[in-house]
Amino acid sequence: MRTGAAAGHQGYYHEAVYYSSPNELLEVVVPFLLDGLEAGEPTIVAFGEKGTALVQSALPPGADVAYLPGGDTYARPAGAIRAYRTLLAEHVARGASQIRIVGELPPDNLRPAVWDWWARYESAINHAYDEFPLWSMCAYDTSATPDEVLADIERTHPRRATAAGLRLPSPTYVPPERFELDRSPVRADPLQDGPPLLDLTDPTPAAARAAVQGAVGGLLSIDRLEQLLIAVSEAVTNGLRHGLPPVRLRAWHGDGRTVITVRDGGAGPTDPYAGLLPATNGGPGGLGLWLIHQLCDHVAFGRAGDGFVLRLTAGAV
Repeated sequence: MRTGAAAGHQGYYHEAVYYSSPNELLEVVVPFLLDGLEAGEPTIVAFGEKGTALVQSALPPGADVAYLPGGDTYARPAGAIRAYRTLLAEHVARGASQIRIVGELPPDNLRPAVWDWWARYESAINHAYDEFPLWSMCAYDTSATPDEVLADIERTHPRRATAAGLRLPSPTYVPPERFELDRSPVRADPLQDGPPLLDLTDPTPAAARAAVQGAVGGLLSIDRLEQLLIAVSEAVTNGLRHGLPPVRLRAWHGDGRTVITVRDGGAGPTDPYAGLLPATNGGPGGLGLWLIHQLCDHVAFGRAGDGFVLRLTAGAV
């Protein structure tokens, strides 16, 4: 049986928590965690080191709370969803009737350069976790979170929790399918303003890998290069197999990162969860995009003129 505000709710109960001081954060999350412990529910915190220490100091010694490293947990959206779904399934298999999680994205994830895929994450998890009896709070420091991010939080979280115990519905919340349709065009990376290192038309996946390795092989770590080459192969394969010609690959490098774009004349995927979840309906490129999202340091895609463009970034975004 579910407890607290989520009692009687089916599926995922998703809330945002806004705070501007440590005390404001603790006023909301400590009762949430203590109530979970009292009910015998799996109770989990996924904060960075500073936030973890703050919460630990406010809880009774020995409180049976599980702590996840926030930086590792939220390294990439697709990886976070995969890890959380595995964790939630394990708790349900052990008989949990409700799981409580309070988490916070690292500050770096709120930067304009990468927020687009974390906004997709916050929206998509309303679907991705809805098969589980999960109640989670996503904490955001309003003194440090950009206004455009806060606007997306309102659109991706059905409700907001307050220190007074209130659950305030978000007036601008939209379901994930609608959020995906309404999202803004992908911002161009500043490197794309300069001349590309590579500009290939209709390369085979093998030719694309070889060209990228030749162009940036000495500029990235071995691990990052290997991951990027797999992602490039998947991106070109998707363009050739599911898009329309021509398939054009371009590459840039600078400021510690490599940027690759793969563009074709097709419409791109129609699945609103493309890249964040593996396609279950055999949709075009579903598994390839999902793999790409777990290999790159940032992925963006969308319609561009009369075609579809997929941008991969490896290195410091």
